[in-house]
Amino acid sequence: MFPLFPTDSQSIFQRIKQVDPIKYGKTRNYLNGSVTYLSPYISRGLISTRQVLESVLNKGYGLYQIETFVKELCWRDYFQRVGQFKDLNQDIRQPQPGVSNHAIPQSVIQAKTGIEGIDKSIQQLYQSGYMHNHARMYTASLVCNVAQSYWKNPSQWMYYHLLDGDWASNTCSWQWVAGANSGKKYYANQENINKFTGTNQFHTILDVHYSEIENMPVPESLLQTENFQAVTIFPSSSSIIIDEDLPTFIYNYYNLDPSWHKNELGNRVLFIDTDFFQLHPVSPKCMDFMLALSENIPNIQIFVGNLSELVRITKGSIWYYKEHPLNQSYKGVEEQREWIAPDVTGYFPSFFGYWKQVEKSIKKNYSQSLKG
Repeated sequence: MFPLFPTDSQSIFQRIKQVDPIKYGKTRNYLNGSVTYLSPYISRGLISTRQVLESVLNKGYGLYQIETFVKELCWRDYFQRVGQFKDLNQDIRQPQPGVSNHAIPQSVIQAKTGIEGIDKSIQQLYQSGYMHNHARMYTASLVCNVAQSYWKNPSQWMYYHLLDGDWASNTCSWQWVAGANSGKKYYANQENINKFTGTNQFHTILDVHYSEIENMPVPESLLQTENFQAVTIFPSSSSIIIDEDLPTFIYNYYNLDPSWHKNELGNRVLFIDTDFFQLHPVSPKCMDFMLALSENIPNIQIFVGNLSELVRITKGSIWYYKEHPLNQSYKGVEEQREWIAPDVTGYFPSFFGYWKQVEKSIKKNYSQSLKG
């Protein structure tokens, strides 16, 4: 059902073992590069960034050898930290400059922008739920900086389709491209797109120098826009059985960790919060992917409803859940997720500032694993 992304634990952990951080660092920007395909499992909380880092360090690499790979892992943690302190539904650092509309070009939704590298990536997104990170940047740049669309509605469109959809990573990345979470906008011209997507196009709307892209009027092919709207289709609901004498371990879209409290007795509930998914809709493919991954958790029960309903059903049982910026309304025992550097907390305006502290933490806490 998910050709690129097996859903059984054995295959997923085997994929971690196969990571080549050196090759990744050299080729990651190319659509056919040596990427890990681990992002959906990290986003769904089945594995953690720290787990991946430790697996790589156990192979004996020095941090200087794999810094590019480690930084990419840390970007995920960084965006989560931003989400702990900032309202990600608003411009993070400053208003997005040069906005002329708050929708998304129809040609983008239809994968008919005329930029082959982008159109093929959008088609792949629809078919598989995956889009290479560089293609995401190209798409966001075309939408926000060429079509002059405000980042929010387009970012919701992409999040809806991504199997690895992470609200913090997706939102912060769109704002970074659009100049709302960075010092300047990100642009890509046709030459750059050809290089990294393997296309060989000329005479497109982007086949110009960067200075021309920055000042060009919105091309005719991007003028027609629409407001992306979607709803989540929920699985059938069934009753769950709760033993009030046992704790209740709450799993959700961002926590499907099969090792969490694995050897403890308890009620295990996958909470499909209807209120949450109405605010943050996902595609049927994403919903099915979550359900398939949850099958790795023994004795999991699925509850479809809102928070107050689940609180009523589990009354008397103590909740345990993992911290996440999007489940702050939960009540019970909150447990921290596995961060690469749990000692580096707070809001950092830039990734560079965050990385310098994380780098020190890694060298201190993983000195026995680091080579050189």
